[in-house]
Amino acid sequence: MNPQSSTDKLTSETNTRNLRIAIVASTIFLGAFLLFQVQPIMGKYILPWFGGSPGVWTTCMLVFQLLLFGGYAYAHILSSLFGLRAQATIHAGLLILAACTLPIAPDVSWKPTGDESPSLSIILLLLAKVGAPYFMLSSTGPLLQSWLGQTRCIDQPYRLYSLSNFGSLLALLSFPFLVEPNLSSYQQSVLWSSSFILYALLCGIISYLVSRSERRLDQRALPTNHEQCLTRAPFSTQAGWFVLAAIASVLLLATTNQVCMDTAVVPFLWVLPLAIYLVTFILAFEHERWYQRRAYIMLGCISFIALFAIKGLNLEVDLWVEVSAYFSGLFFSCMVCHGELYQRRPSANELTRFYITIAAGGAFGGILVGIIAPSIFRTFLEWQFGLLSVIAIFVWTYLDESQAWKERFSLPVRLAIVTSAVCITVTAVSWSSHRPGTLKETRNFFGVLTVVETSDPKTQQPIRNLVHGRIVHGSQFLNPELNTTPTTYYSRSSGVGQLLLSMNNTCRKIGVVGLGAGTLAAYGQPGDTFRFYEINPDVIDLANRYFHYLPGCPATTETIVGDARLLLEREPDQDFDCLVLDAFSGDAIPVHLLTSEAIDTYQRHLKDRGVLAIHISNLYFDLRPIVAGLAHRAGMELIVIENKGNTDNAQDSTWAILSRDPSVIARLDPKVQSAKPQSRFVIWTDDRSNLLEVLR
Repeated sequence: MNPQSSTDKLTSETNTRNLRIAIVASTIFLGAFLLFQVQPIMGKYILPWFGGSPGVWTTCMLVFQLLLFGGYAYAHILSSLFGLRAQATIHAGLLILAACTLPIAPDVSWKPTGDESPSLSIILLLLAKVGAPYFMLSSTGPLLQSWLGQTRCIDQPYRLYSLSNFGSLLALLSFPFLVEPNLSSYQQSVLWSSSFILYALLCGIISYLVSRSERRLDQRALPTNHEQCLTRAPFSTQAGWFVLAAIASVLLLATTNQVCMDTAVVPFLWVLPLAIYLVTFILAFEHERWYQRRAYIMLGCISFIALFAIKGLNLEVDLWVEVSAYFSGLFFSCMVCHGELYQRRPSANELTRFYITIAAGGAFGGILVGIIAPSIFRTFLEWQFGLLSVIAIFVWTYLDESQAWKERFSLPVRLAIVTSAVCITVTAVSWSSHRPGTLKETRNFFGVLTVVETSDPKTQQPIRNLVHGRIVHGSQFLNPELNTTPTTYYSRSSGVGQLLLSMNNTCRKIGVVGLGAGTLAAYGQPGDTFRFYEINPDVIDLANRYFHYLPGCPATTETIVGDARLLLEREPDQDFDCLVLDAFSGDAIPVHLLTSEAIDTYQRHLKDRGVLAIHISNLYFDLRPIVAGLAHRAGMELIVIENKGNTDNAQDSTWAILSRDPSVIARLDPKVQSAKPQSRFVIWTDDRSNLLEVLR
């Protein structure tokens, strides 16, 4: 044989193999990018339809995790039961079917009417609009890595898993900083759908190349089924994969929920913890040098101590300090879980089994947080239990690594040590979660509500509070002589208090978005009508059972269950004298209540001289440019009233008052400090909004 000919043939085969690897790697990267880009796109798209609750994102994540598991299972079954040519043909056909379901943007027929289960509606919507493309994208990494391994193009396919996670990370980080500020929701969905077509074409090319490769494979060089069975990981090892993946998933979702409840339900705060989760996957699977077990365990313990101090002692710290404590704990915990996963990885012939087990663990973690925990816990405890599980992993891996411990203590003794550490942590968690004076705790899709009795720090009078997370949503004195006194953000000196007291006309019709404890009913007079819109049915129950504002109001009161924005869009004109927007849960911002489309709806329900009052008190976001933009667009006068809460049980509050009638502004107390006129306008729409614009 001509040596030159042999060299040319070898060079040609090497170039062909490298080209295949490059195409497969590019497709894996693009598939992972689209897989994680669609999550914030769809989450933001439907968030306004379901009340802006953190539960929207948790439910979305649950659906995506289940679809991810389905995609991994499909890849495992396909590679186990069929030859390469059959795999390629089946996969190409399913990709064509998935492309037929595009585009992914849901139309208005998917908007809830108010009677449905929010979780079920979200699940059905996502399965119908993005289920098939997401399922196919989920299978990309394990299936294409398996094809490379079967065609002997690459010996160590696990590093492509790191590349896949890098694509996912880039998708997440690009969304809040590049995609969201520059593209509308509809444009995002169109671009994503077009990119999926490109991805499907690349997969088609790979399927063709794989079909041709099967003819040239030397089947005798491939391992037999018997050999594969001999190298199969034992059940205990597979169980370890499942548990590690599940714990990381629980902590990811629970941390995201916890942070969103106390700040804002926005894509940025969905993306950041998920990005941290992916970074740990990238580092752990890129090379084992990135995982230093003892260092990560010690740093994780320090983060947990900081978190317990902040939560247990109710320390008032800056937003970045608290969020950093949460996210550093998440990073070190996931780094340990994913580092241990990589340490326990099987040989390449069990690659798809390994990935499907990881996906099953992640999906199970999503089910625990999204379905089981809300059903069995009256308050939000999954974050604490996630920490307990991580601490158990910390202790176990630390003891398992130490040869001295292994020689000194038997397995039962090491289990007892782990159990003791968990019990100590349970005590710390219970102490940090305890709220003295609790009368009632309830939990549903919209969060955790607590009714607490305590003493007013100024008057020492007994008082009852309605608390959502850590934010008070209404208070009432228990003394019969004081229990009609409006308190907290609604005191007589507040912006809304001044407004309602200045409206001396009879038979007023007041609309209120957000009930809370029903404090605003304290301003009701005979002949008035107060119409409350409240999305959370538990709030209505607690306001009537534990507070007296609604039952004792001399005005006519109506309570409507459902999302106020959707209800007002469907209702006939209400002719409100005043419409009050107070639907902010904690410092979370329901963005859909502050858009141009929303102000058009509000104006339709106001009388010609009607007034719009918006509660914009917030620790983290300056909403004055937003209300200034709304007033500018609607041609309304604006005043922002800041009250320092110097009266009994009044709290610092900021209210924006908007009206086409200048006399409304003139009637308000000129001695109360009001904000300077806004020189900066920020106008949001349902299709385009970005909270980073107003971050303090």
